[in-house]
Amino acid sequence: MNIPSSTHPRVIVIGGGFAGISLIKQLKKLKVQIVLFDRHNYHTFQPLLYQVSTAGLEPDSIAYPLRKIFRNHKNFHFRMADVLEIAPSEKKITTSIGELTYDYLVIATGTRTNYFGNKNIESNSMPMKTVPQALNIRSLMLQNIEEADISEDPKERERLLNFVIAGAGPTGVELAGALAEFRKGILEHDYPELEEEEMNVHLVEGSDRVLPPMSKKSSKNAQKYLEKLRVKVHLNTLIEDYDGTLVKTKDGKNFRTATFIWAAGVTGAPVQGLNGEALLEKPNRYQVDSFNRVVGYDTIFALGDIALMNTKDFPEGHPQVAQPAIQQGKHLGENFKRLLANEELKPFDYFNKGTMATVGRNKAVVDIKKLNFGGPLAWFLWMFIHLFFLVGFRNRVITFFNWTYNYINYDRAARLIIRPFKKK
Repeated sequence: MNIPSSTHPRVIVIGGGFAGISLIKQLKKLKVQIVLFDRHNYHTFQPLLYQVSTAGLEPDSIAYPLRKIFRNHKNFHFRMADVLEIAPSEKKITTSIGELTYDYLVIATGTRTNYFGNKNIESNSMPMKTVPQALNIRSLMLQNIEEADISEDPKERERLLNFVIAGAGPTGVELAGALAEFRKGILEHDYPELEEEEMNVHLVEGSDRVLPPMSKKSSKNAQKYLEKLRVKVHLNTLIEDYDGTLVKTKDGKNFRTATFIWAAGVTGAPVQGLNGEALLEKPNRYQVDSFNRVVGYDTIFALGDIALMNTKDFPEGHPQVAQPAIQQGKHLGENFKRLLANEELKPFDYFNKGTMATVGRNKAVVDIKKLNFGGPLAWFLWMFIHLFFLVGFRNRVITFFNWTYNYINYDRAARLIIRPFKKK
């Protein structure tokens, strides 16, 4: 692999998500060689993927080239590749483009979609973890509406215009709200032959409320907003199977649909090579100490969604969202400065800034410690926070312009089938 030799310690970072980027921003201040591996050449702002999938934003609004973020740092190197295996005894990784040794290794590979072993759902449903997957959903949604517009079979039209989402966490709730707003703002204007009432959005959740990680007040408000948008919420409903046409639930409630989006769970995305107590099998996350060091390894660290740090406040690990990843990345970068100076490391202490979710126009919910509120104020706060954390000035400007345009015109300008989705 063509990485130049260096007199500085080599730090390999696997994953260009929130944790990896946050760490590298700190490392670039130190005398280390940084090598970043990712299977994509861009950082994805995952909280806004649902807007790409529902034609609210183009993908380049939420994606940013990894090389551009650190283009002015001479000791930074990026390689687009899959990391296949870690050999800790040799301090080496094997990738799809070759092998490379390290002095320190940081794993920030995040999560992947969890289908809980259901192969039919994995084969036939639509996941939404990456930009290509979000574009697949956008294409399929628009293709199905186009097909429904020319279909003369009422049952087929019903299947094509039935949208079913599994999982009422933030992703599912935001996606359901966006689809409902698409129906309200686009369908009657672009498809006069279709009735707005023909398009149905179903949100299916196994627990007794939407947004289970948030407060009960926010869950109640979010469900109220969803129902105001005429989203059909199905609680205490577990999905059993999907064959490409029929979603089956354990209580016998079935849905005929051509668009079934799976947002019901994630699991860690570990790299082969670290076993034993380091990798916890059920959550697929690496067990780390209070310094984000993988248990049993002095020079290997894990950050963000892939790391499980047991604390008094978070006995089952920190939530798999952006803030813990960003804070852990920054903190480990500061600890690297101490590590290189042979100073004592400081334990990580997570500062919970709160959680939020948007349902639609002027509809969002926010939990900040004991403060729980919803409505327009929560929605504007949600917009400001998400704009602030987007990488790149251009991305912020384009996203703000699109949101303003959509707000004024009830429009979604990115409803283009650029790359048709081929159904299996």
